[in-house]
Formats: sequence, C-alpha cells, structure tokens
Amino acid sequence: MSWLSRVRNSLSFLPKRDTPENLWVKCPGCNEMLFVKEYEANLYVCPRCGHHGRIGADIRLSQLMDEGYELLDLPKVREDPLKFRDTKKYTDRLKQARAKSPHPDAFIVASGSIDGNAAVVGVQDFMFMGGSMGMAVGNAFCAGAQRALDRRCAYVVVTAAGGARMQEGILSLMQMPRATVMTRRLREAGLPYIVVLADPTTGGVTASYAMLGDVHIAEPGALIGFAGQRVIQETIRAQLPPGFQRAEYLHEHGMVDMVVKRADLRGTLANLLDYLNPAVAA
Repeated sequence: MSWLSRVRNSLSFLPKRDTPENLWVKCPGCNEMLFVKEYEANLYVCPRCGHHGRIGADIRLSQLMDEGYELLDLPKVREDPLKFRDTKKYTDRLKQARAKSPHPDAFIVASGSIDGNAAVVGVQDFMFMGGSMGMAVGNAFCAGAQRALDRRCAYVVVTAAGGARMQEGILSLMQMPRATVMTRRLREAGLPYIVVLADPTTGGVTASYAMLGDVHIAEPGALIGFAGQRVIQETIRAQLPPGFQRAEYLHEHGMVDMVVKRADLRGTLANLLDYLNPAVAA
C-alpha cells in the first residue's frame, strides 16, 4: 500500500464538517458564484454584473413598504371551474404551487405606506405558477384597487407574469377587462396608479393592467412584452434589434417612463407618491 493510500484511508475516519448546501448561488446574468448572504444584502441584485434576480412577493413588500403594513384578506374564487387537465390536474398544480408558497395564489395586496406616504401595494409572484393571471389574481387586483379607492390613496402594482392562466380558459381572459375597469375608476377618482414592471411581464398582463399606469417604472433588464420574440420574428420575418423587449429598449422607445435600480425603487416611489397622492390620503 502506498503512502498516499494510507493517508487517504486515515483521513476517512475524521468527522465530516456539516456545511450548508445553500451558501452560494449562481448569478443567472454572469454565472458567477455569489455568497448568499451578500446577494440577499444587495437586494438579490448581483454585485458584479447588476443582474436583478427574481424575488417573491413577501420579500418585495418588505423592500418597498414601511413596517406594519396589513395584508388584505382577498376574495376566494371557485377553483378549477373547467375541470382542466393537461399532463396534470389543475387542482394538483395548485397544490404543488401552494406547497412552495405561503399564499393561496399569485397576487397579494398590502395596505400601508411607503416612507410615510399612504399606499396600497399589489405584488404578483412569478414563483406561483409563473405569476399567471386567473380569477384569483383578477379578484386580488380589483380588491387592491377598491382599497385604494376607499383610502383615497395611490395603488402601486408590481407585475411579474407569464400571462393568463390557461387552465382557466376564457375566465382568465375576462380578468383583463375587469382590471381595466378598476384602473379607470382610479383615474376618475384622481388617484395615482403606478406600475413597477419586474422580470418577466408578458402576455395578457402586459396587454391589460401592466401598461395602464399613470407612471411605468421598470427594473433593469426586465423582459417586458406581449408575444414571444420567436413568434414575432416568424410573423414579421425579420431579425429583431438587440435588447428588444428589455426594459432599457422600452424606455428608449417611450413605453416605459423610467428604469430604476432596485436599491433606488423605494425612494423613487416615495417621491412620486409625495407629488401624486391626494392631500387627504391617510
């Protein structure tokens, strides 16, 4: 037996150190390995390339709102009205998504303030079935708008979705006009409706309440569009320009008012609310 084998065998008897497996995360933008605590402290933004990672609804609320905000009890809807099944039952997909989330669906609403400015904030969670818009999301959006009307304050919505929820068919598409009506009611009441476009915001969400705001803010690098790039290229039979459907491209072409880094988002919203909120908001 060689000396190397003897050393190796002797080391095998030493106790192994318990090392957590989630100390590091790979940045989707530059593929660099990041220390998780450093990544979280930087608001889930890569300190090397600036890539803005996707975050859950609760983390988003904690980043934007003052302490003491209230989560709304949202209206319940009939589940699986179409008895839909693809490779799985829709009910099974919902159970699977809820096992990974503290919330019953992809949209939650909180009532509180942002740096002392009254606001109702709705957040769409892409981690729940791709943030897809079904009846529960439509009801939650409308409930948030109604709370803003009742409080006479701004409604801020953070979008992140792959579009309408196919398992609910036409019922999911009906949430588009419902949400549109509520944005019109906010406008008629003179209340600001501000949209923060996070990565990704696509499909029927983009075609409705995501692009109906008084002010549109996008996070850097966010994918924003209706149809996918491949579908567009095959339709127009032309190569799309670099950066197409990204936040910076939309800002350059006038579809987004500003592109704001996550670290500056809370302050930007506070400034907007200071200007736009009615004086009677409480």
